[in-house]
Amino acid sequence: MSDAPTATFHALHRPGAPFILANAWDAGSARMLVALGARAIATSSAAHAFTLGRPDGQVTRDEAMAHAQDMMAAVTVPVSGDFENGWGDDPDTVAETVRMAGKIGLAGICIEDVSLGGSSAYDRDLAVERIRAGAAAARALGRDFVLMARADGVMTGHYALPEALKRVRGFEEAGADGIYVPMPGTPADLRAVVAATSLPVNALAAGPFAALSLAEFAAMGVARVSLGSALARVTHRAIHDSARAMFEDGDFSPLGKGMPGGAVDDLLRGA
Repeated sequence: MSDAPTATFHALHRPGAPFILANAWDAGSARMLVALGARAIATSSAAHAFTLGRPDGQVTRDEAMAHAQDMMAAVTVPVSGDFENGWGDDPDTVAETVRMAGKIGLAGICIEDVSLGGSSAYDRDLAVERIRAGAAAARALGRDFVLMARADGVMTGHYALPEALKRVRGFEEAGADGIYVPMPGTPADLRAVVAATSLPVNALAAGPFAALSLAEFAAMGVARVSLGSALARVTHRAIHDSARAMFEDGDFSPLGKGMPGGAVDDLLRGA
């Protein structure tokens, strides 16, 4: 990928005019999404793990970097990395992950404030220092790079929204380029997240938030809507339902609902 799409990634983040950051899981899905209109692609830690036959949280940093490079080689739009907790608890490891991401040409990454696998949340002060270290490393890259700071504790059940909002303010002060509080609870909670920061806010279109339209996210002031592993899980639902029909009832009719091979080929060629 050239420097040009990397340089434009930050400009896509406009509060109140969100773009869709399409999380893909392999080169083919990335190319299809771009051919269908995606202006930027992201990896998904969970969806990537699924392709390796593993649960979320069991992909190494080297594997994630190589996976991201495959994505960048497949498309010409900006690519961002869903990079867990940075694969380390300490701020220095987060900074090294940012440097590695910058070296391979990623347009940005997300860093979570929970341990790898989400079993615990970092103390707020440590969470902020991790972002501070990552932001310093990002600025040292000498080019545009979007560091999205995630407050995952509401989604994982480790803290409530008031604590998330305190972390949001801390992440902004520490130099983050954007804020991401996955599944904050309700649309009103998402509006509170947007109101708590001057930075662009990412929303996750999953669970109950998948019922919202892009226009509704825009009205809340959201700048970016990502998919996480939701689109990958849609494909897994198709596998599940088709396999159940085949193996339990001998029914192959769900297979007749698939896209024609030629249509897929056309999308892959058109990306």
